Amino acid sequence: MTPLFNPLLNDYLQLLGEVDRWYQRCSDEHSEQLACHVGCCGCCRGLFDITLLDAALLQQGFRQLPGDRQQQVLERCHHRLHNLQQRWPGLDAPYILNRLADDSWQSMPEDDETPCPLLDEDGCCLVYAHRPMTCRLHGVPNVDLDGEVFSDSCCTLNFSQSSEAVTEVTPAPFRHIFQREGELIRRFNQQLTGDALTELDTFIPTALLIDFSDPRLLSS
Repeated sequence: MTPLFNPLLNDYLQLLGEVDRWYQRCSDEHSEQLACHVGCCGCCRGLFDITLLDAALLQQGFRQLPGDRQQQVLERCHHRLHNLQQRWPGLDAPYILNRLADDSWQSMPEDDETPCPLLDEDGCCLVYAHRPMTCRLHGVPNVDLDGEVFSDSCCTLNFSQSSEAVTEVTPAPFRHIFQREGELIRRFNQQLTGDALTELDTFIPTALLIDFSDPRLLSS
């Protein structure tokens, strides 16, 4: 990853820090109703899309792992990629989902229990400080300070009922957070492809395989 992206990634980490502080407040204020804890990885399974900005951040954390651990993770990623290419033959470098002819990646099967390749033997994330935005938001509804609900999804282990969670959960300035995220995504994509695109997505297993110097990333 070129140093050109470092200021953007630092800005993004600061924004993610806001999300982490919100989640910590949720944990402090609803400790008896939240089941999330170190080693709980029930949500870290299956496929979900992340932005290329998140992919770059993941790679930053990944490069800090010991060499043997990196090799283990990459082997899992290549194995997962091989399986995914059976379903999407066009899923090839630079692994941008939005350029696939088949958009079925936007709706992933809920019965996919394949663990994230970045989980260790104890179910802990190997790059926790560099995990994507969606990993930080998942499990608890996202309710803005003005009451607008940006997401009402809730882990079945959290709160007694998801309908109650929306009214009980700690709010945060999600409108600001998502607007700022969108700005950073466009800035990153502008530097990467030459276009301030709002959506360029990949999967976590393929995120670690992206070569950000690949000229095929340029917008076509």
